[in-house]
Amino acid sequence: MPTESVSAPVLEVRGLQTHFFTHGGVVKAVDGVDLRVGGGEILGLVGESGSGKSITGFSVIGLIDAPGRIVGGSIRYLGEELVGAGERRLQQLRGKEIAMIFQDPMMTLNPVLRVDTQMVEAIHAHEKVGAAAALARARDTLAMVGIPSPQERLLSYPHQLSGGMRQRVAIAIALLNKPRLIIADEPTTALDVTIQAQILYEVQKLCRETGTAMIWITHDLAVVSGLADRIAVMYAGRIVESGAAADVVHRPSHPYTQGLVDSIPTRATHGSLLRQIPGMTPSLLQLPQGCAFRPRCGYASSACLTVPQAVDVPPQKTVRCWHALA
Repeated sequence: MPTESVSAPVLEVRGLQTHFFTHGGVVKAVDGVDLRVGGGEILGLVGESGSGKSITGFSVIGLIDAPGRIVGGSIRYLGEELVGAGERRLQQLRGKEIAMIFQDPMMTLNPVLRVDTQMVEAIHAHEKVGAAAALARARDTLAMVGIPSPQERLLSYPHQLSGGMRQRVAIAIALLNKPRLIIADEPTTALDVTIQAQILYEVQKLCRETGTAMIWITHDLAVVSGLADRIAVMYAGRIVESGAAADVVHRPSHPYTQGLVDSIPTRATHGSLLRQIPGMTPSLLQLPQGCAFRPRCGYASSACLTVPQAVDVPPQKTVRCWHALA
């Protein structure tokens, strides 16, 4: 782990609560999340659909709209509190200091503007640079994410690109201004394995060389295990386990993390049925009493009717479970 992540985190989230107030009731999408990521560090935020991981990322960058809002907790970027910050300040940070890569590239790209126009505008929004210098930076960034013939792609419209190519352009736009923090919301899900591996390599290289901090949000534990320095596993709005990537993947302490690990295909499981976590993710409108994972857990007991607190587990993990695995 980089030294900076211990002494001076780029991002520190404590007790974050983001709720959605609907006609059916209050949806506690994020309910007391703690995160910390330092310069040059990649934090993998893992969980099933509906676990609250994307909402956590949107909360950090200030993209929560009604009926949702942050109702509690703290989000500190380089020591600056972002909860309650004005929209003008958040706009200054977005794209320059903090960038987000969305799962759908069309959330980033304007369909009626050429790629070069969009990339140059993204640079000029935060920096006074000549047109030639801005175009050169755009071209170099496209090449960095593995786009062939980047000069030609600059002249394309989004509809002229494949889905994978559009996603790589969106990733390039996020990297343009060399942000201190990048939040990546499953950005390689739609890409083929070869391109995915190339982008993961470039992302790791970028963070190591520039000191950029990154939160990589995904449902794929196999991908993030080879990418991230640390992993935080999220379930029903809470972090249930966090620690060094190798410790979380090879020595899981929470039964839910164990279930995710068991569902990863390996050479040893070739030709046999993978283990599945029984049941379904609970509705955030009707969470079970106590531990939200209790109805699906083979270790559940009467103690699990009470919400477990996060505890430290050697060597350097935090687990929220009454029956943490050895």
